[in-house]
Amino acid sequence: MPPLPPEAERLDVFMARANARYYATHPLLSDFITAPEISQVFGELLGAWAAMVWVSMGRPNRIILAEAGPGRGTLMADALRLISKQVPAFAQSLEVHLIETSPLMRKAQQAALARYTHPTWHDTLESLPDGPMILLANEFLDALPIRQFEHNPKNGWQERYVQGALFCLAPCPPPVLPDGRTLEDNSVVEVCEPALAVAQMLGQRFCHTPGAALFLDYGHSSSLTGDSLQALRHARPAHPLEAAGEADLTAHVDFTAFAAQAQQAGAQTYGAVTQGTFLRALGLMERTEQLATHASEEDAAMLRSGAQRLAAPEKMGHLFRVLALTSPTLPAPPGFMKGPAA
Repeated sequence: MPPLPPEAERLDVFMARANARYYATHPLLSDFITAPEISQVFGELLGAWAAMVWVSMGRPNRIILAEAGPGRGTLMADALRLISKQVPAFAQSLEVHLIETSPLMRKAQQAALARYTHPTWHDTLESLPDGPMILLANEFLDALPIRQFEHNPKNGWQERYVQGALFCLAPCPPPVLPDGRTLEDNSVVEVCEPALAVAQMLGQRFCHTPGAALFLDYGHSSSLTGDSLQALRHARPAHPLEAAGEADLTAHVDFTAFAAQAQQAGAQTYGAVTQGTFLRALGLMERTEQLATHASEEDAAMLRSGAQRLAAPEKMGHLFRVLALTSPTLPAPPGFMKGPAA
């Protein structure tokens, strides 16, 4: 096999560079819509979830409420509105911290949260302060850069690099995932090292400091492998290697590997369950009907349509999954009726 061209980039390096440019230069959420923008109930339910977890922690008088990848700030604003009205003691105890690198996004988040709080921004999760913490992360893991490895009987394992708008390959050892799954021949395996680092860091943190984290993202909770890299440009599917920085690059989250890494670091894990199951357990339909009863006919229809979009199996209900990490001493968090993941 010929050597790699000097200009070839490992896929995760290419993806990180392309997404950094995309999020820094493109209008907010111009190519996709996230759950908080579909219905205010989504953020309200996550606010209620955080409040119940705070109670289970013993109501600490200082707690970090953090969000990773907070978008326009809509989720946190909806969560804080509910918390302020329903659980004022929690509202008085919390400090809001946001993990966000885009100046455009930070400006929007500041405007969205101005009536509730003055958040503190961080470039990374590792820079969050010590202390009890509840972390919310919706569609955060899917944008983290991945490495891809492919296998065939002739060449064995090779890693994918990017040259121009094409893949090129370099021989490599077999990839290793923390769940120890058996890798099949003639397959493509994705490894998201930044996501595994997040799981490792949170697992270690939650061993010595009370905490919980909730991740909602599209992905799988099995030992499935395959190429899931995709791009959206102008709200349409695009070739992921073309026009770097002009498209949003994502990959399906490997919740099996993520949970295994967190467990090895000492966290308790719950899920991953489908988003529809989780939101319904938290009262999605009941809260939607409560709001719809007092809304105009048009707004009521939008509320009900949004709830269906979030929970219906044929829409986001099954494609998106939900995983929680907690300190081992905490009880099972709301929405996870079957107990810890194996």
